Amino acid sequence: MIPASVVAPAAKPPPAAERVYVHVKQGVLDRSYEGGTLLTEGDLAGAVGVSRTPVREALLRLEAEGLIKLYPKKGALVLPVSMQEIADVVETRLLVEQHAVARLVPAAPPALLARLEELLAEQQGHADAGDLAAFAVADRCFHAEIVRAAGNRILAHLYDQLRDRQLRMGVATMHAEPSRVAKNLVEHGEILAALRDGDGVRAAALVHRHVSWVKVMARGDT
Repeated sequence: MIPASVVAPAAKPPPAAERVYVHVKQGVLDRSYEGGTLLTEGDLAGAVGVSRTPVREALLRLEAEGLIKLYPKKGALVLPVSMQEIADVVETRLLVEQHAVARLVPAAPPALLARLEELLAEQQGHADAGDLAAFAVADRCFHAEIVRAAGNRILAHLYDQLRDRQLRMGVATMHAEPSRVAKNLVEHGEILAALRDGDGVRAAALVHRHVSWVKVMARGDT
């Protein structure tokens, strides 16, 4: 019998405000709460099983992150993704990701290439299951692995700050253009092949085409 003194204590549940924050943020990112949806404190308190006080705390945090807009006595409006936000994210991604692939050639680390192959297989599995939210996470991880492998921690940190916006845009664009799921898989495979071949010019061009597509689609040029 294991002595009571060495039994690990049960993990404490996260604070109420944290549970509300995670619930709403996940809903915004996977489009359960689409842009333009009005969320009320009462509905959220009921959905998560908490009082209204932690709901207010969580919503203030989400407003600071630019995901919602609070309206006193009315609720919280989920903010749609704006054209300006899309343009800003694409511009930042291009600056970081094209620099990263240039740093990785002509000899990308074998561990990176193996990890990218794993993520491609993971994406294919999510595509087959029709899970766009999980597909978007694996898609974003593919790019993040390349950025981290380039070795600039400051740029990697900057890139990580785009995570939520990337996930939200990724799910939204795939809902709007379902064919992008298959195209993303093909384009990721092409980027991986260019890195494996040590072709920096081709890798940078492929990254530019792949990342810029979000802005092109938002303009309606597809």
